[in-house]
Amino acid sequence: MTAAQPLRVAFAGTPEFAAVALRALLARGHRVALVLTQPDRPAGRGMRLQPSAVKQVAAGHGLTLAQPRGLRLDGRWGDDAAAARDALDAADADVLVVVAYGLLLPAWVLERPRLGCINVHASLLPRWRGAAPIQRAIAAGDAQSGVSIMQMDSGLDTGPVYRMAEVELSAEETAGTLHDRLAALGAELLLQVLDDVAAGVAEPTAQPNDGICYATKLDKRETWLDWSEPAAQLERRVRALLPQPAAHARAEGLQFKVHGARLGSGSGAPGTVLSADARGVEIACGDGSLWLTRLQRPGGRALDAAEFLRSTELVPGQRLPGGAPESH
Repeated sequence: MTAAQPLRVAFAGTPEFAAVALRALLARGHRVALVLTQPDRPAGRGMRLQPSAVKQVAAGHGLTLAQPRGLRLDGRWGDDAAAARDALDAADADVLVVVAYGLLLPAWVLERPRLGCINVHASLLPRWRGAAPIQRAIAAGDAQSGVSIMQMDSGLDTGPVYRMAEVELSAEETAGTLHDRLAALGAELLLQVLDDVAAGVAEPTAQPNDGICYATKLDKRETWLDWSEPAAQLERRVRALLPQPAAHARAEGLQFKVHGARLGSGSGAPGTVLSADARGVEIACGDGSLWLTRLQRPGGRALDAAEFLRSTELVPGQRLPGGAPESH
């Protein structure tokens, strides 16, 4: 094969981050012989079944599609796995590209493609291996993030890396803005790696043993702001949870989401409302204070603080409980 010759590709991915890569593959002219994506999930207020972003792209281009519930041949969804195996065999792909698929790939999948399996991962490996690298990087206050294109092995994001690209994180970076930047960068880098693979010049490098950390999946309890934590940490978490699922806070008889926050200079007992006016709602934290500048009541839309306070009473001296309610 030469770099100019398109590859025969199988693709596994689910959310919009993966759909960006799939669209790039198609635009470059790679032959996508099979798409694997997660089964349709209930979403929205009506909880109706919704196709994944990748399924929508596949359907729009008339691509062969499979949605196995599992890939372990000896597992609960063994029939689904067997059907996926048959689909992969029929696809006869040179390479399997995996982007935010959501299912672990067993050995029989990794061994199928002639040129192996290539993964697009939204971090600078080995930092932030795992499920939520974008959110964890912002919450931790990382100065940089990036994308790694990796040759997959049996471990969790442990394979050797073909290429890596770095981006600087701004003080206003949210999970949403970083997602969009890394999705575009990942698609661009993936195409470069596939050119190298097609030309027979791709040489991945083993990940270093230093700097390994894991981006565990977000837990619902983490979305609740605990005012005993430092304000700087809470401000980063607000940004790490935007646009979804957003940070949560509560007052007596009220729960609300926080869509905007900035650091303040006040102090007081954690959870105390220090100010509540057009500038926002300033809450004392374990260290410093946090201004909540954009808020959302259940079932409503996100509002600037001034508009939110017209219908919601938050007053100086009021104490807000921190952390998740007991029911969570």
